[in-house]
Amino acid sequence: MMFGYGGKILRIDLTSGTHQAEPVSEKLAREYIGGRGFVAKILYDEVPKGADPLGPENAVVMASGPLAGTFAPAGGKVHFGAKSPATGGYGDSNMGGHFAAEMKYAGYDAIVLKGAAAGPSIIVIEDGKVQIKDGSKYWSKGAIEAERMMKDDLGEDFQIATIGPAGENQVVFACVSHDFGRQAGRTGIGAVLGSKKVKAIAIRGTQGFPLADPEKVIKKGKEIYDAAFAHPALKEWQDYGTAGVTTWANSIAAFPTKNFQTSYMEGNEALSGEEMRKRIIITDKACFGCPMACGKYSHTKTGKYEAYVEGPEYETTALVGGNCLLPSIEDVAYANYVMDELGLDTISGGGVAAFALECVEKGILSKDDFEGRDLKFGDIESVVYLCHLIASRKGIGDLLAQGVKKASQALGKGSDHFAIQVKGLEWSGYESWWAPANMLAYMTCDVGSHHSRAWAITHDIAVGREQMEGKARRVIELQHIRPMFDMLGACRLPWVELGIDLNHYADIFSVITGIDYKLEDLLHASERVWNLTRAFWKREVPEFGRSFDYPPPRFYKEEIPTGPARGHKIPMEDLDKLLDDYYQLRGWTRDGLPTMEKLLALGLDFVVRDLDSGAVAAVGA
Repeated sequence: MMFGYGGKILRIDLTSGTHQAEPVSEKLAREYIGGRGFVAKILYDEVPKGADPLGPENAVVMASGPLAGTFAPAGGKVHFGAKSPATGGYGDSNMGGHFAAEMKYAGYDAIVLKGAAAGPSIIVIEDGKVQIKDGSKYWSKGAIEAERMMKDDLGEDFQIATIGPAGENQVVFACVSHDFGRQAGRTGIGAVLGSKKVKAIAIRGTQGFPLADPEKVIKKGKEIYDAAFAHPALKEWQDYGTAGVTTWANSIAAFPTKNFQTSYMEGNEALSGEEMRKRIIITDKACFGCPMACGKYSHTKTGKYEAYVEGPEYETTALVGGNCLLPSIEDVAYANYVMDELGLDTISGGGVAAFALECVEKGILSKDDFEGRDLKFGDIESVVYLCHLIASRKGIGDLLAQGVKKASQALGKGSDHFAIQVKGLEWSGYESWWAPANMLAYMTCDVGSHHSRAWAITHDIAVGREQMEGKARRVIELQHIRPMFDMLGACRLPWVELGIDLNHYADIFSVITGIDYKLEDLLHASERVWNLTRAFWKREVPEFGRSFDYPPPRFYKEEIPTGPARGHKIPMEDLDKLLDDYYQLRGWTRDGLPTMEKLLALGLDFVVRDLDSGAVAAVGA
């Protein structure tokens, strides 16, 4: 008997309409823990080399972790992964809400979708009963609307993940939505589901799963909850959620503004958590077992527009608000609603919209490209129009639906200079022009430029922004700690914002699973996954290496023009020095590839065996 796990992996072949469940092996659990670890291992093992991300040979993997659905605080995270249509490399994204716990209660630690259905479909799972049903009535509906319809049809007890029209049309940054506003937003998992004709996955579980020591789980869980409730920052998080970061990010010159043309937004206070609380929030909302309740349900009215929406979260406010220069929290909330219904990741969606608006500003695109419309920064009509154009892939929207990297390559005229991405993934909500550790974290993130793997800007502030020494080491530490939470199936915010001791998570993992791991054991497993995803990139993109870790030229060629960081930039020679330090500390080559020695030390022998001789030489050189 395995403690702390649902115990099974559910495999669904959409082409044949068949499914089977298999036991989770103890080796998989010990070496990859769950969540992101399971996703990475299954994708590496089962997606054929060179697979088309939007072809039937790609897989979508959903995986919970051992803390999900237990008395461990904030154990509500599920991980989605696939070969990314946005980047062509490894892709994953996590999502809060209640889906992860429900998977466990149905008996599953992972669900693997392969092949493609013949027509629009939904997957309905009730414990051991698995059905692939006709989904035509939900196809073309908004992601939130489809979830509401399915709740009406199936019952409130089902937890449902959906895609919107953007996913159906295979926009490469389409997201997965759940619980009327939680998203697995990054890397285009929604597009992969759309390519498989899967509109939604609904799951209902009524089973328990065994714990190694239930009394100790309750005791340790209560200890962590008590620490969270005693922390003085808890109330602020309950009041404002991540929106409370908005004013702070602007004050430290980290707020994306006008397609990252600068790092400080005049009028930012209109987008603050305080204004949001005062003007649009109706109530607070929490994911499974979480004391922080950082979700906010809002009602917005702006001009002719009105909507109910969860959010906006900080990332949406940064990328849709500051980056598109929208002047009010009402505008940001309405754009948030539009993107949620269409099934667009608000981070990439905001990044692509801002890129298009700068192309208009610079004369690279004109109103002739937009059906005669004049588009501009600061205009909610322009942003909403772009969202619909992209989601429908109509006209120039078909190009923009491929993300800023491919769009800039097609448009030329220097647009690559301000296509704000790394590895093909649009930059998330922390301007890092004058924050070398945070810049390095974005550059080396294994899915592309994203903050979730290592949020290092507070380290930059603590030790000094000009300092380069020691920053690579801190980034690596964070890249093992933060993804560890994704493997455990728990949210990292109680640790980040409430200072919960990391050792608590190792302790509760051990009493849940009976696996006697210390924190360093979990971090070692996290390092294993980090190297595995890097190897996945090299296998799928033969030219992959150092050049894929460089940021857009704007960040090292231009000085910041306004705000507290005015006049600053990080020269390319400093970026190269950071990468040299980072690669050396990781035990990689100067081109940023894991050495054979590193792979073997981490138990990744199969990576060495599976790569062809040319790739082995490249990876192990």
